[in-house]
Amino acid sequence: MTSNSIGTSEQLRDPNYTPALHKAVPLGIQHVLAMFVSNVTPAIIIAGAAGFGFGSDAGAQGFPDMTYMIQMSMLFAGIATLFQTIGMGAVGARLPIVQGTSFAFIPIMIPLVAGKGVEALPALFGGVLIGGLFHAILGMFIGRIRFALPPLVTGLVVTMIGLALVKVGIQYAAGGVPAISKPEYGSMLNWSAALIVILVTLGLKFYARGILAVSAVVIGILAGYLYAMMVGMVTVDGIAASVGRSASFALPMPFAYGFDFSLAAVVGFCLMAFVSAVETVGDVSGITKGGAGREATDKEIQGATYADGFGTAIAGVFGGLPNTSFSQNVGLIAMTGVMSRHVVTIGALFLIVCGLIPKVGAIIRTIPIEVLGGGVIVMFGMVVAAGVSMLSDVNWNRRNMVIFAIALSIGLGLQLDPKAVQYLPDTLRILMTSGLLPAALIAIVLNLVLPEELTAEATEEVSGGMASQEDPPLKPAGSQA
Repeated sequence: MTSNSIGTSEQLRDPNYTPALHKAVPLGIQHVLAMFVSNVTPAIIIAGAAGFGFGSDAGAQGFPDMTYMIQMSMLFAGIATLFQTIGMGAVGARLPIVQGTSFAFIPIMIPLVAGKGVEALPALFGGVLIGGLFHAILGMFIGRIRFALPPLVTGLVVTMIGLALVKVGIQYAAGGVPAISKPEYGSMLNWSAALIVILVTLGLKFYARGILAVSAVVIGILAGYLYAMMVGMVTVDGIAASVGRSASFALPMPFAYGFDFSLAAVVGFCLMAFVSAVETVGDVSGITKGGAGREATDKEIQGATYADGFGTAIAGVFGGLPNTSFSQNVGLIAMTGVMSRHVVTIGALFLIVCGLIPKVGAIIRTIPIEVLGGGVIVMFGMVVAAGVSMLSDVNWNRRNMVIFAIALSIGLGLQLDPKAVQYLPDTLRILMTSGLLPAALIAIVLNLVLPEELTAEATEEVSGGMASQEDPPLKPAGSQA
């Protein structure tokens, strides 16, 4: 689809321009397809970690709680997107920003719910609500805290998020956590379904253009789904039964799981809000540069942060997970050249409709976990790659190498061996075993307080001769990363 067929070059750079409806609708759906799988995946992961997802006893009842969380993921991604595109007072950037459920909070949420079932949800959603309100408050001074989160910190955090989640992708592809003790775990049948998804996704990413390339993960999962039907991993009768058990229409229920205050949840969500807020600032800047050829205004950045926070808080009230702006959208706008916020509004309305129809969630829950695993491997691998890309902007002098080394070693080590801190108080233990928070805090604090100079000898002593021989030119403390 060429830009010339949609509007003039001036119109395409205008967020307030509305293309003809027959062109705007497919463009809007395209924005949604680019993030659809990523948006519902966190709910599936958290349900599985808590013990009421795939492979659990809830399967006999059709995974009702997981289905509800999937439904809320779609509904409140759409509502939060409307906050961004249409706006409400100071809330919203009034730009073509697509909101969706954030991967960043998954390493925080898993320790909170691990093996605790539905009983863990009141504290989880209490944390989502309070963390979302705190996120919104950050909008008042987001510009003044960015100095504390340079690429060294944000790149480390994003990389850590991906590294924490790649294990989930492998487990899903092999058959899921509940199947680990069973003979079929890791079977060639399971892996074949995941590999179909990976191969189709790679093929489309490298050899297709336009909507096919943008929606490669979705199409890859559809291909894996069809393969799973061919080999008997999912049946038409099973799909029909799942859809038949679900309502045709349902409204969200406020505090469907109750509300509880957990210090670990509140602290975890509030700390991660800093990272999510900075990510949104980057997405807003990318959209205005790529679509309109200008810098984002302070008002747009502030409004986008407010929408992030309030969208998350409202989702928490109704059983949804934290929302953030989706970076896939930045590349899509650069590709299509269409800056219209009203196009994205159409995509948001599509998400809202899907969120109000439980049968959509019922179809999603019939996707075999092995098929989902193939998509998750690609998505979480891309998260790691995005973090590495951010780290490429870091000035890799000896000082930054040491900061990165200590933060990564402690954070990743605690993720790999949570029992290392089993005697800490519950709240502190949950925060530490996320790995993400200790790594981020260590990097932030060291980046702010360590002196600028670090001699070659100080690094050579611990680097096994692998340190660089010369430092690049140094920048002022607090901004060098």
